[in-house]
Amino acid sequence: MTRRKIIACLDIDNRRVVKGKKFQDVKELGDPLELAKKYEAEGADELVFYDISASVQQRGMFLDLIRQIGESIEIPFIVGGGIQTLSDVELAIEAGADKVSINSGALKNPDLLREASERYGSSRIMLSMDVSQSESGQWTVFAKAGNEDTGMDAIEWAKEAERLGAGEIVVNCIDEDGMRNGYNLELTSLVANSVSIPIVASGGAGSAQHIRDVFEQTNAQSALVASVLHFGIVSLDDLQQVVKEGSYGD
Repeated sequence: MTRRKIIACLDIDNRRVVKGKKFQDVKELGDPLELAKKYEAEGADELVFYDISASVQQRGMFLDLIRQIGESIEIPFIVGGGIQTLSDVELAIEAGADKVSINSGALKNPDLLREASERYGSSRIMLSMDVSQSESGQWTVFAKAGNEDTGMDAIEWAKEAERLGAGEIVVNCIDEDGMRNGYNLELTSLVANSVSIPIVASGGAGSAQHIRDVFEQTNAQSALVASVLHFGIVSLDDLQQVVKEGSYGD
């Protein structure tokens, strides 16, 4: 039986931790280095650093900040945002990333997933998908921090990413992002059931029950949390208690 994981998420804009709702009304919340240390101490299994404006602003990553965080924590450290080339993957790993999460860069050049996984191993390469449901009911992938509708079907993109070598997929539901109404269990299940690699549920966590729901009702291996931690709604200890109490099959 695979142990489920809680991943603390730091969305970074202008070198500060921020959070909005459905990628809008973004507010500054704190210092990323301080929060990284805090969430590790409180029991996060992994930490993810998303530079949410790098692709939109067409700039590189804050490598000095990534390096500072990587040197300050011991839990697995995931870095995403602004990863457009194999060189970017290399820079992130050299700066301290244990895993690299690729989103818009893979949409622009799907072979980036293959090239990165061949060089560094699938276990270090993640695909991140920002997904929203259209009026027709199709789950569609968005690029550039949710600003650009690619028209791509999320389920087919997940399958392609696995074929290309991604070792893990973060499925973020834009419609639920920051809303604290719970993960979109339908989307999470559809993606998890379409691939054999681990899935990280993202977007919507608002309580410990939401963590329990996503692990009991989908095949997600990990749950990403942000707002509930930043605003002190639920503690990591409470979330880890859900993991300990659960009996989740593979």
